Amino acid sequence: MLRRNVARAAGVSGMAVFAPPCRVDLKQWCEWSKNDWSKVSSVVGKSFRIPAPNENAYTMAANAALRLILNNDVDPQNVGFLGLGTESSTDNSAGAVIVRGMLDKALVELGKKPLSRHCEVPEFKHACLGGIYALKSAARFAATDGKNKQAIVVASDIAEYARGSTGEQTQGSGAVAMLVEDKPRMFSLDLAASGSGSAYRGPDFRKPVKRHFIPGYREDPDAKIADFPVFSGPYSTQCYLEETMTAVEDMLHKLDQRPSDFYNSVSALFFHRPYNMMPIQAMSFLYARGLARSTSEANKERLAALCAKAKVSVDAVRADAAPDNVTPDLFAAIETTGKPPKDMFGPTNAVAKALRAEPAFTDLLNTKMALGSETMAQFGNLYTASLPAWIAAGFEEAQQRKLPVSGHPMVIIGYGSGDAAESIPIRPVDGWETPASKIGCLKALENAMDLTHEQYDQLHAGKQETDLAAAYRGNEFLVSHTGMRNETAFQDIGVDYYKFNKAQ
Repeated sequence: MLRRNVARAAGVSGMAVFAPPCRVDLKQWCEWSKNDWSKVSSVVGKSFRIPAPNENAYTMAANAALRLILNNDVDPQNVGFLGLGTESSTDNSAGAVIVRGMLDKALVELGKKPLSRHCEVPEFKHACLGGIYALKSAARFAATDGKNKQAIVVASDIAEYARGSTGEQTQGSGAVAMLVEDKPRMFSLDLAASGSGSAYRGPDFRKPVKRHFIPGYREDPDAKIADFPVFSGPYSTQCYLEETMTAVEDMLHKLDQRPSDFYNSVSALFFHRPYNMMPIQAMSFLYARGLARSTSEANKERLAALCAKAKVSVDAVRADAAPDNVTPDLFAAIETTGKPPKDMFGPTNAVAKALRAEPAFTDLLNTKMALGSETMAQFGNLYTASLPAWIAAGFEEAQQRKLPVSGHPMVIIGYGSGDAAESIPIRPVDGWETPASKIGCLKALENAMDLTHEQYDQLHAGKQETDLAAAYRGNEFLVSHTGMRNETAFQDIGVDYYKFNKAQ
């Protein structure tokens, strides 16, 4: 068990999930694209969602937030903070206030009061970490100047990749809303023990605006201007592993915990999840480093056996994990050679691979990382909403299975390319089952409309103008039209206007 007694802190009192109806079944996608379904299903997942032409990051965020308010009987006038985490913004000026505008309109139409006029409306952007940064900020608000007020955090994103790219099967879209209070009813956040890490990594998964104006970038000039990222898979994987390691080990230092003790004591581990295998790879990497730093004879023997299987020396793995070892500068190699660096933690990654083949480690994954995992295989990559979605799916499954997790420590590990990470201990509070029963994660997946190959092609290219999923909608927000006026006295060119599609 953790030795550190943590006083009850601000945290989450409710969650809600939204997934757009248009669904791509990855087994069918493998048939279209001639990919190996057995590999895709184990490494990536089972399906992903794609937004219709009249949906965007703001409509999805508003949909999730409205569900949160209605399902948890939130008094809109008591909401003092509405934070939006996204990397799919379509406006470089406004952000969360756009979501606020939709919510106000729908709440009044439903016979309720709008959000408080004194509500803060910040937007947070740092790749896939924006939602967790927003959550930390909301918790600080709830614990300080926002005492007795409620905060709402929404993580909403659209992950889209070019056809034929290595990232195409890891697409997805959706939103997760979280209700934050100073006396949480679902789980508390131990921000005092949270670990952080950040370092500039140059071209690690970027979305530079300039790419759209560089000749040769857009293969089809008639297609929509897509938000495809600039990325390099192996380099980005190194960045993910190194930065999550930095944040987790910072947290362990604050907790005064040995890695093996901590990993064995927590009841659940939730990571940022761009695809199924990435958290597993990260956890095996972290565990291998923990073994390399351990002084127990049993762990020394286990490390030696793993090193023999991986055909690397024990000394090399220990050198990787030495506390005084200088963290490698992953970006320096690109600056000096123009090429991504080789694996900076080669010996440790070799041991981590051998570790993943061990039944004992598989048992640990099944014990600590299985909650909500099957549900997440249906969502695809949600960028900044990926980690919140996994937390939501995990708590929903725990509630449905009546698991006794109250008071048992967990940890959430967020990551944002570019790059930064956060590792935060959380703890379910007494009565967590009630708000968990209202999350609606599985229900959010029930509205699926499986796309045909042709429909997927048209939507992906931005050539589908009709709302294919109109019959699948209930109380949802949609883009009604886009402003076109560009006069001296009045301009709204490019500004989206929204409507509330009230269920009949």
